[in-house]
Amino acid sequence: MAIPSILANITIPLVGIVDTAIVGHLSDASAIGGIAIGTMLFDLLYWNFGFLRIGTSGLTAQAYGAGRQDECRKILTQSLTIALAATLLIWAIQWLFVTAVLAVVPCSAEAASVAREYFFVRIWAAPATLTLFTFKGWFIGNQDTKSPMAVDILVNVVNMIASYGLAVNAGYGVVGVAYGTLIAQYSGLFLALGILFFRYPAIPVFRYHEWKAAMRWNEIRRMMSLNGNLFIRSLCFMVVYVGFTSIASKYGDTELAVSSILMKLFMFFSFFVDGFAYAGEALVGKAIGEQKRVGGVVRLLFNWSIGVGLLFTVLYAVFGSAMIGTMTTDTQVLSVAPRYIGWLIAMPIISTLAFMWDGVYVGATEGVHIRNSMIWAAGAFVLSYVAFRGLWGIQALYIAYFAHLIARVVYLTVIWKRLVI
Repeated sequence: MAIPSILANITIPLVGIVDTAIVGHLSDASAIGGIAIGTMLFDLLYWNFGFLRIGTSGLTAQAYGAGRQDECRKILTQSLTIALAATLLIWAIQWLFVTAVLAVVPCSAEAASVAREYFFVRIWAAPATLTLFTFKGWFIGNQDTKSPMAVDILVNVVNMIASYGLAVNAGYGVVGVAYGTLIAQYSGLFLALGILFFRYPAIPVFRYHEWKAAMRWNEIRRMMSLNGNLFIRSLCFMVVYVGFTSIASKYGDTELAVSSILMKLFMFFSFFVDGFAYAGEALVGKAIGEQKRVGGVVRLLFNWSIGVGLLFTVLYAVFGSAMIGTMTTDTQVLSVAPRYIGWLIAMPIISTLAFMWDGVYVGATEGVHIRNSMIWAAGAFVLSYVAFRGLWGIQALYIAYFAHLIARVVYLTVIWKRLVI
C-alpha cells in the first residue's frame, strides 16, 4: 500500500523543476522569481484545504472496514460538496488574497507582475485541485493507493508536456506554464471520475435525493468537526514552515540558501515516509471500522517507517555533503553548509515518528488530538527560537524546528496510551 504513494510522491518535485527550467530558458530572473512566488501563493492557499484529503481518508477507511458502502458514498458526497464550496470562496477572495500576500512578500515589480499573471490563470484549476484532494483521500480510505498514484502521475506528466508545449512551442511563455498546470489538473480530475465510475460502479454520488440527505447537518456534523480541527492544524503548520523560511531569510542570502537546500533534502525523505503514513490512515481506519484492535497494525507501520528513517540517516551521513553539492555550486554556500549537516542526519528518525503518528491518528479520526499536537508544536517552535536565538543565532531556528517535531511525537505518544483503540 505504501509503494504506490511513494512512487506518486517522487514525481511531484519534477513539476516545479520543469516549470522553473522552462521559464529559466525563456525569460530573465524576474520571471523565475515570479513563478516561484506564484507557486508559493498556491502553496499558501491550498495547504489550508488539506483537510479535504486527510479527513476524507480516515472517515472512509472506517466506513470501509465496517462494510458500509452507503456511508462511503455519503462521505464522498459531503467532501465533494465542501470542496466545491471552498472553490467558490477561493474565487471570491482571489484578488484580495494576491494583493495581501504580495504586499508583504519582498519582490520586484516585474516578479510581482509575473506572479499575478501566473496566478490569475492557474486559479481556474481550483475546482479540479480541491476535488482531487477529496478523491485521493477517498481512494486511500478504500485501501486503494494505486488509483491516486495513477492520477498523480498523469497530472505531473501532462503538466510537464503541456507546459513545455504551450510555453515553448506555442510561445505563450509564463502564461503557457500556467495553462499547462490548468490542463493537467483537469486531466487528473477526468481520470479520477473515470476510476470512480468504472472501478466503483456502485458508488457514483450524483443522485439528488442522496445528496440532499447527506448534506443535512446531523449527517455532516462529524465531518465538519473533523475538518475544522484539521484546518486549525494546517494553520499551525503554516506558522512552522512559513516561519522557518521567513526567519532564515533574515540571516542573509547564504544562510537562506543553505536552509532551503536542507529543507528540500528533508522533503525528499518525506516523500518516502509519507507513503507509510498514507498506508497507516487506511489500515488503522479499516481496523477500527472492523472493530479490531489496532496495536499490531501500528507496530508494523512504525517498524517499516523507522527502517526507512534509519536508511536515510545513513544516506545523509555518508552522502549528505555530496547531495548538497549537486544542488549548488556556490562556494560560499558549500563552505557554510557543513555547519548544519548534523541536523540533516538527525532529521529522519525524529520526523518519521511524527509523520507516522499523524497517519495513525488520521485513520482513527482523532481530530482534536491532531489539532492539539500541532498547537503544542507551533508553540514549541516559536518559544524555542525566541529562547535560543540570542545564544545560537540561526542554529536556534533548527533547534526550534526539532522542538516542534519532538512536541508532536511526545504529545501523540502520551495520548495514544490513554486511548482505548
